[in-house]
Amino acid sequence: MTDPHTWDEPTWRGKVEAVRAGRNLLPDTWPNGARCAVALSFDSDHETNELRDGGASTARLSWGEYGTRRGIPRIRKVLDRFGMKASFFVPAVSALLHPDEQRELADEGHEIGLHGWIHELNTGLDVTTERDLMLRAADTLEKISGTRPVGMRTPSWDYSPNTLTLAREMGLLYDSSLFSDDDPYEIVQNGDPTGIVELPVEWIRDDAVYFMMNRFGAQRPYTPPTDVLDIFTREFEGAYAEGGLFLLTMHPHVIGYRSRIFILRDLLHQIAAKGDCWVATHAQIAQYCAQQAGMTPKGPK
Repeated sequence: MTDPHTWDEPTWRGKVEAVRAGRNLLPDTWPNGARCAVALSFDSDHETNELRDGGASTARLSWGEYGTRRGIPRIRKVLDRFGMKASFFVPAVSALLHPDEQRELADEGHEIGLHGWIHELNTGLDVTTERDLMLRAADTLEKISGTRPVGMRTPSWDYSPNTLTLAREMGLLYDSSLFSDDDPYEIVQNGDPTGIVELPVEWIRDDAVYFMMNRFGAQRPYTPPTDVLDIFTREFEGAYAEGGLFLLTMHPHVIGYRSRIFILRDLLHQIAAKGDCWVATHAQIAQYCAQQAGMTPKGPK
């Protein structure tokens, strides 16, 4: 790879324009006169974080197992308390390790979305391998949950130069891996509107950045849980004031601890108390935004 400072304009401009934010898809109104939309998501990585890195650490595999043994039951209990549905993005290997978990969540009305095969990093894959893993993951989740996924969240929000093309080939309704806005937008590929809805993410609205721990690196939990609740609440209140989308990313093996699950409980209490928030799955929100905008998915040219 040549040094970026030697690139000509078509090179650096081409990298920027390959995947871009298109038109804003924030609808004029949310269903039933709701003030804002709320999208709750849980990335059920479980053991795949360690498996992706070689599976050498039994301790880290057990950390992932905590997510399914303790995290998911606590999360389900809180969601049930408020009658709210969420989206669970599940690596296919996690689904194969814990199929009953996915079936029960789907039966309860939650969404099961694509999250890679084994939480692989897409930027390290060639296009043939990435396509194979995406298709196998979709087939696996469909077989286990009974419904074929209509949306994806790339593992670690890692996008290769081929990821969007493959999502278009698969006819996906939405993606939730990019950062260009607070509210939904249409993804544009090399100037071509794709018909794919982006439900944008942000590290600020992710529990992992505040609580993750790596014994052998510099990563240490640094934010008190009460401060994380305050950050999430401010993000929600901002979305509510603007009539936009509040999307939150959480992980069962992170948020599911006794000292942290109150963050989810207290936040949902505040959302429910508003009385005019539409809490829906990512698929439901993306479908509504697409319909309001008159969009139809388009494959690659």
